[in-house]
Amino acid sequence: MMMMALLRSGTSTILPRYPPSILPRFLHSHATSFGFKQVQEDEKSKLVGNVFSTVASSYDLMNDLMSTGLHRLWKDRLVSMLHPFAGMKHLDVAGGTGDAAFRVLESINSVSNKALQEGLADTKQETKIFVCDINPNMLNVGKMRAIERGFGEDRSLHWVEGDAEALSFADGSMDGYTIAFGIRNVTHIEKALSEAYRVLKRGGRFLCLELSHVELPVFKQIYDYYSFSIIPAMGELVAGDRASYQYLVESIHRFPNQETFAQMILDAGFEKVEYDNLVGGVVAIHSGLKL
Repeated sequence: MMMMALLRSGTSTILPRYPPSILPRFLHSHATSFGFKQVQEDEKSKLVGNVFSTVASSYDLMNDLMSTGLHRLWKDRLVSMLHPFAGMKHLDVAGGTGDAAFRVLESINSVSNKALQEGLADTKQETKIFVCDINPNMLNVGKMRAIERGFGEDRSLHWVEGDAEALSFADGSMDGYTIAFGIRNVTHIEKALSEAYRVLKRGGRFLCLELSHVELPVFKQIYDYYSFSIIPAMGELVAGDRASYQYLVESIHRFPNQETFAQMILDAGFEKVEYDNLVGGVVAIHSGLKL
């Protein structure tokens, strides 16, 4: 019960539309960063790729340890906001290990089984869930997990190696788009948002779960200590890789705050943009509709 209280103790904020000129100009510049380091744009994707190639095998275990298992509840919340349905075409970006995609599929299967029992199922509906990730190592972990969870032969799941900034999917082809703990790693956030808008159908929903900015000063001090002192040490102890988790912490602090990121989603063309803070802003779920 305490975990559920933590999950739902956030606030939901609907963002009004503001002129883009009020945003910090650096967010739309071509300068980029890798954690706290300034790097050339063509370097960042290689550096991030190296990080995730290194951590792929221990990624899920470290997520459990770093969040004390709460990331599972956060992803459950993300998928519940999506309202999956049988026959939908859904795209999960930066979702290599399959965590979000499996939840979407399980939700759809649950609804479909109930409809089948009640004689309401439409057998002509074909569900397609695309898991897109730029890192083949992460995708391989996801494929192995799919087999372990009994989804190895499921024709609804499609694994695609691809870039969030240059998706290979057709315009207006997706009913839903999710990205969990991935958008802060792209070189150009605005390009990834533009691509999300492009591939969604009218009425399609964009949902982003991301580590964000803690609001309460006292909690922020505790969280910063945990982030900079405990997480890298944990990465070294469990995964044998301190540097990758040092980058993780730094990338969180460089990511735009909740309202600034919400404005970027509006700038990409989405409407009814809002966000939910979970655990005091440790993570936030941003959503928007393509209307």
